[in-house]
Amino acid sequence: MRHGIVVLPQQPWAEAQHVWRRAEELGFDTAWTYDHLSWRSLADQPWHATVPTLTAAAMVTSTIRLGTYVASPNFRHPVTFAKEAATIDDISGGRFQLGIGSGGTGFDATVLGQGPLSPGARHRRFVEFVDGLDSLLRHEDDATAGGISFEGEFFTADHARMVGTPAQRPRLPLLLAADGPKGVRFAAERGDAWITNGGGFDAESGAPVEAWWAQVAELMALSREAEEQTGRPIDRVLSLDSSPVYSLSSVDAFEDAAGRAEELGFDEIVTHWPRADGIYAGSENTLVEVASRF
Repeated sequence: MRHGIVVLPQQPWAEAQHVWRRAEELGFDTAWTYDHLSWRSLADQPWHATVPTLTAAAMVTSTIRLGTYVASPNFRHPVTFAKEAATIDDISGGRFQLGIGSGGTGFDATVLGQGPLSPGARHRRFVEFVDGLDSLLRHEDDATAGGISFEGEFFTADHARMVGTPAQRPRLPLLLAADGPKGVRFAAERGDAWITNGGGFDAESGAPVEAWWAQVAELMALSREAEEQTGRPIDRVLSLDSSPVYSLSSVDAFEDAAGRAEELGFDEIVTHWPRADGIYAGSENTLVEVASRF
């Protein structure tokens, strides 16, 4: 089973670069950061932009895979985002992967002045977003047709140019985040991997931990059913820290969570770099001890 770590984009780069380097040194397979303009209880704290952060992280690491956990159409367009993602992939030497979700209903959903969308509309927009990125990131038909074009309910591209060769073939991986039946099926149909937070709970919900794991098991069953229907094997990635118990609150807590995830059949588990206080508060000593056991 692979191990991933999320580094929240809060520190000045002079400090943050050491964290990204340390993640690679500790042996993590993947390192991620959130793709938000601000986030929940941390909205009044420093919060840096995703693309420059991951570009800088690519320059100070050499082996660890990098990604968004997760990007969404809330403030992204597939044409501009594909260009940025392909550039990071080139800079990183083909180590970049896009975690993508349908977009939440929080700050990012309204910050540009847009109105709220129904769950159905958010899913339709998600499908269009993934379709556009999938086409653009393959760089197909660009040279012969003079660009890549599409027109949908939410996104339009008019002869967008993606000239060159993708750093990864046929394109960089798309990991689709979903916690509902429709999204899980879509991830099975179109994704290179499925990312889940475990359903309708999160780290600040106060829900019973056993209820969260029961929801995770139900979602895994949905994913397996969808995989059988599509005949497409995909990887499955679980964010441990959407559980009411922060996975790095202790070594025992991490090993218990990791063991449960492995038993359910997940291919990768993701935790968060410990913060000094608030959400994901913990000790870096615990992180180091956990990493020594990979």
